[in-house]
Amino acid sequence: MSRECDLRVYLVTDPRLCAARGILETVQQAVAGGSRLIQLREKQTSTREFVELSRAVMAALRGTGAKCIINDRVDVALACKADGVHVGQSDMHPSDARALLGSNAILGLSVETLEQAREAEAFDVDYYGVSPVFSTPTKLDTAPPWGLGGLRNLRASTSRPLVAIGGVTAANAAELIQAGADGVAVVSAICSASDPRLATKQLLGAVEDWGRRPQTPA
Repeated sequence: MSRECDLRVYLVTDPRLCAARGILETVQQAVAGGSRLIQLREKQTSTREFVELSRAVMAALRGTGAKCIINDRVDVALACKADGVHVGQSDMHPSDARALLGSNAILGLSVETLEQAREAEAFDVDYYGVSPVFSTPTKLDTAPPWGLGGLRNLRASTSRPLVAIGGVTAANAAELIQAGADGVAVVSAICSASDPRLATKQLLGAVEDWGRRPQTPA
């Protein structure tokens, strides 16, 4: 297991939005479109079902170069030998999660304020999920949006990788990268898409397009 991961287009699953297509097919299509990091987020599923789903996803990702991390549930991640865990501010403390997962697992942390990010500098985490960058209907229990200005301020205060999440689309992905994000995490932009593979490819194109642009000196 390695902590290296490609954050450019990061899929966070939602079983409700995946609907009849299902999680597994949505993940496979997203990976075919270029996503290399998948977070399984299941808030209503039983532990046993969550473990079974996670094992199925891990098996489907084998040989693709994509990695799978589990939202919140360290026990599920350990049971299915996932690549890591993502925790929020009300989940298990990152230090406890790191102690249980070991030094080689990917560990992400959601930050909703600059204060939380400053505090998190003392924790052994691999990236910050900057949440939410824009307002989003996908998750209702979020803090006020960071906006592009907030993202720029956070970028100036940390060298850690930043993943922007919340209201992210192919239309605004490039400006988030320009503002300092290393990647974008999406839920509905892929899960609700009629063609998840194409939606992922478009997001990746938007992210990569910024990297190809000539940079204007400050």
